[in-house]
Amino acid sequence: MKKLVIFGVGLIGGSVALALKKAGIDTHIVGVGRQADSLQSALDLGVIDEASSNVADAVQNADLILIAAPVAQTAAILQSIKPHLSNNTVITDAGSTKGDVLTSASNILGDQLSQFIGGHPIAGAEKSGVTAAMADLYINKNVVITPTAHTATHAIQSAKTLWETCGAKVSEMSAETHDSIFASVSHLPHLLAFALVDDIAARPNAAQLFSFAASGFRDFTRIAGSSPEMWRDISMANKTALLGELNAYEAELNKLKTLLKNDDGTGLQALFERASHARNAWAHGKK
Repeated sequence: MKKLVIFGVGLIGGSVALALKKAGIDTHIVGVGRQADSLQSALDLGVIDEASSNVADAVQNADLILIAAPVAQTAAILQSIKPHLSNNTVITDAGSTKGDVLTSASNILGDQLSQFIGGHPIAGAEKSGVTAAMADLYINKNVVITPTAHTATHAIQSAKTLWETCGAKVSEMSAETHDSIFASVSHLPHLLAFALVDDIAARPNAAQLFSFAASGFRDFTRIAGSSPEMWRDISMANKTALLGELNAYEAELNKLKTLLKNDDGTGLQALFERASHARNAWAHGKK
């Protein structure tokens, strides 16, 4: 891979660039973004080798294009690169939803859809921007790629090689399966964290409440410090699956309310024990 173009040189895209540099890969990395100052920071930090505001020049002779911008920008980026794509360029993305991205790629790329493969690195932090990028962000982390029957074999291999070079473990699944899974284990927890903080912040005694919040509150709400723009886009893109998850969670909350109303300590403990066992088993398996 002689030339990599990254649209969105923030935490995700910047960490890919740093990981490749740390691995000693001799790739010319071009950054494209909406904000000139952010691109200049990426240059100053040595994250990218070149910054460009001209899409045609940026993607010329590119071996791989990585779209690491918020998912709502994906369609516009695909439209901007489509007239300048060679038949050898592979396009992938790093968005947290895949069904909407695949639909955009299919509608926009047409007969070049075979060159596109969706991707999602299961890694990140509550901080955003290129200054938060880390060379080791993807080491031993999962990355999901979502090929279809139309995806070229070399595109699948290019995406796998990219993420494996960054230190990640790559899995394949359909876009529909991906969106269903991550609605429950990623997107829903973020919505709950945002909602809890928003609720407390809106109360008349918010300052007093926050002054007594400790590690439990900090751990539960850490992800509410994530990018609001990114999570707005994710939530809207995966709306159908998320509504189903919110309904399921609402049913679980109603179960808790019923147990409390009925002074059912035995039922509460049984629920807590089930949850504790499942959480500890998962945590042990992650070590």
